[in-house]
Amino acid sequence: MKGHLDLLVLAILRSGPLHGYALVEALRARSGGVFDLPEGTVYPALYRLERAGVLRSGWAAGVGRRRRRVYELTPLGFETLEARTEEWHELSVGIASVLDAAS
Repeated sequence: MKGHLDLLVLAILRSGPLHGYALVEALRARSGGVFDLPEGTVYPALYRLERAGVLRSGWAAGVGRRRRRVYELTPLGFETLEARTEEWHELSVGIASVLDAAS
């Protein structure tokens, strides 16, 4: 998981802005429960990605009067997602080739 969380977060946010808990739920649902991460794992990634300029955040109305911070991709975030996705595909092909050759 380490090193791939940023890519997963960016991929989830490609669909549109989400608050942290909704992002965790979307990650769990889209992965079929494989990525059942605690919020405490995801929030540092969100903060790091925002500091890097690939995400921006703002406040939105939540349930009742409670506000929630929502995160969305910036133009740099979309570019980063595209580049990191390409890198991931190249890596996964390379790994599969090595594993298949070892059989």
